[in-house]
Amino acid sequence: MFKRLQQKWGVSTRQFWILFIIFGLTGTTTAMLTRYITSWLGMDETSFWLWKLLLRVGMLLFGYQVILLTYGFLLGQWAFFWKYEKKLLVRLGIWRLESGVVAPKPQTPNPKLQIPNPKVPIAIFASGAGSNAQKIIEHLKGHVSMQVALIVCNKPDAGVLSIAKTHGIPTLLIEKERFFRGDAYLAELQNYQIRFIVLAGFLWKVPDALIKAYPDKIINIHPALLPKYGGKGMYGMRVHEAVIAAGENESGITIHYVNEHFDEGAPIFQARCPVEPGDTPEQLAQKIHALEHRYFPETVEKTVEKLNR
Repeated sequence: MFKRLQQKWGVSTRQFWILFIIFGLTGTTTAMLTRYITSWLGMDETSFWLWKLLLRVGMLLFGYQVILLTYGFLLGQWAFFWKYEKKLLVRLGIWRLESGVVAPKPQTPNPKLQIPNPKVPIAIFASGAGSNAQKIIEHLKGHVSMQVALIVCNKPDAGVLSIAKTHGIPTLLIEKERFFRGDAYLAELQNYQIRFIVLAGFLWKVPDALIKAYPDKIINIHPALLPKYGGKGMYGMRVHEAVIAAGENESGITIHYVNEHFDEGAPIFQARCPVEPGDTPEQLAQKIHALEHRYFPETVEKTVEKLNR
């Protein structure tokens, strides 16, 4: 029973037992508070039954939820329980479900019920504004053999979610615990029939479970000429600052396959740009963005076409 529940929640064993403890603490605390409030109000077995019922219902609908979120926050599980509460509010009609706000419930895909997609469904993973994601979406719009079918994001306020909404693309908001120590959201990716993954400014390391499920089908773009200026912590402006501090006379982009290590997958494509004397990290970033927007969409297209041969 516990194993099935853990799989349903899509969490690690450690997180499952923390959640189990939180539910237990919440139930116990709610019962104690209900008894205390009943006593404080002077209610006993002779009191009108309706008042006692309304008190218990109120504690269940409101008190229990607040206590659950409080324990969730104190024990580091706020994200899980806030998503849990939002689903409840949606069912009650209090909360309007917006794209990207609540992640879809994990389901085991049934191949017999799925209609094969004539186009290769691509998932774009992004953490920020999403300028590269937008360029890829625009480049592949109307493509005969591939399409961006899902945007995956780890930040609820990221600009890429607005881009996805504008283009009518489904979104999946992911949580760190499940991504790294759960099922890595493989169930959702399979439900969307995703066959190829593009990392476009996605700041989390891809877990082994995802790499094994998509061998040579995950690519990333790095804002430097790998193997230089890659590895853990090397992203965004940090890369450009390091390039300029080292006195390099050129920089560029590297598009590469993703493996178990940061920025060490086999390279697919590189493009270069000069680093002029007096260039600031911000100026270099503009040059790199121009290269990314020019070459990343077409490299994604060519790489997916190779997969289809």
